[in-house]
Amino acid sequence: MKNRILFVVIVLTVVAISSCLNEREKERPAEKKTLIATRYFSGFDLAHDTYNAISAASDGKIYYVLSSQPHDVAGQVHVYDPQADTTRFLADLTEICGEKDKKVIAQGKSHVRFYESDGKLYFSTHVGYYEMMDGMERLPVTAPEGYGLYTGGHFLSYDLNSGKFEDLGLAPHGEGILTMTMDTVRKQIYAITWPGGYFLHYDVEAGEMKDSGPVSANGEAGRIGEDYRVLCRSIFVDPRDGLVYYSTAEGDIMCYDPEGGTIEKLEDVDLRLDYFGSYDPADAGSMGYNWRAVVWYPKEEVAYGVHGNSGYLFKFDPEERKIEIVDRITSGPSRKSGMYDQFSYGYLGFDLGNDKETLYYLTGGPIYEDGKRVKGLDKISMGAARGVENLHLVTYHIPTGQYIDHGPVFYEDGSRPTYVNSIAFDKDGNVYTLARFDHEDKEVEDLVKIPDPFK
Repeated sequence: MKNRILFVVIVLTVVAISSCLNEREKERPAEKKTLIATRYFSGFDLAHDTYNAISAASDGKIYYVLSSQPHDVAGQVHVYDPQADTTRFLADLTEICGEKDKKVIAQGKSHVRFYESDGKLYFSTHVGYYEMMDGMERLPVTAPEGYGLYTGGHFLSYDLNSGKFEDLGLAPHGEGILTMTMDTVRKQIYAITWPGGYFLHYDVEAGEMKDSGPVSANGEAGRIGEDYRVLCRSIFVDPRDGLVYYSTAEGDIMCYDPEGGTIEKLEDVDLRLDYFGSYDPADAGSMGYNWRAVVWYPKEEVAYGVHGNSGYLFKFDPEERKIEIVDRITSGPSRKSGMYDQFSYGYLGFDLGNDKETLYYLTGGPIYEDGKRVKGLDKISMGAARGVENLHLVTYHIPTGQYIDHGPVFYEDGSRPTYVNSIAFDKDGNVYTLARFDHEDKEVEDLVKIPDPFK
């Protein structure tokens, strides 16, 4: 009898332990899983690091820009067709801008997403060739022999039906267009230029450009420790009233009113939160108190954003003028180690997925060798410098608060996608980005497809 009772107790104990372990497995992020990404070489062997410039359109295709560094080679617009599984060259940025024969520094890249309105995609161009001054990449003041200086970024459109590009307008002050968003209903484009940080408002239907001046001291044209301020890389429109919001290195949240053309600093709310860390706004090497990326979430009528470096997800209610920390959405290994983002600017691959309630985030994760973390630089002076790291795909379901790290992403041969700062989705839920990889013994940055992590 005693043996039988002992046996029953043992069985019940084993069942209880097994159940507990199963529950823990359900709660644990899928950090040990891996995602295998597919590389696409689009035919541009000078393709360099690209930020943001990839989006899905209503025709089901993925549009993207491959950037270029040489002064005499422009960036290129390409399109990927998921059904045919093929890429296609569309246009040279300098040619679209009407500068092919002008012998000026090329339109080397685009730094913004594509925004669709009435069958057209809207985007803009940026300079890809820099002059090194004081150890930093600066807008050239001395042109290469035989060439003129950069003329400035252009606002462009692409007609999905006719396949024609149109040059809409030139940014003032000879600056590139660093940050852009669009009110696709009201057909208004808003942008911040680089390096001076001028805030621009372009009315598509009227064809009019408004320049509201610098948004933050002397922007990234300033002197470090004095009037240098890193510029906001992500701005959003509140669709209810058309007001536009951006952040500053000091952590202020600014609001632009298109009707009056005025900019207001919001009172009683800012991004100077202890969780984000402590920053000198006049220093380089991070985004300071700026948000790194921000998106509008229609179901709650608030914006969700991520702070670069700390990796904290927050929500901002523009009507209540309230900021609330939500969760830390860095990779699982980063969360466990307590480290900041290894790329101290943070990551731009952040957006709502197809269900419009799940945030997708392409972020970095530490690599360990012999049990020790491989560290990058303690401080960076340029946007692309960092140590080696894994790429992780993290999702966060807003209604339930479910965080999942779907694990590191690798190519078929075991190598890693690197220098990732963009994201897009096709209709089947596959995730796209632009990342570095080796092609015929040369490193390029080109299109990468990551399979739907939920399939």
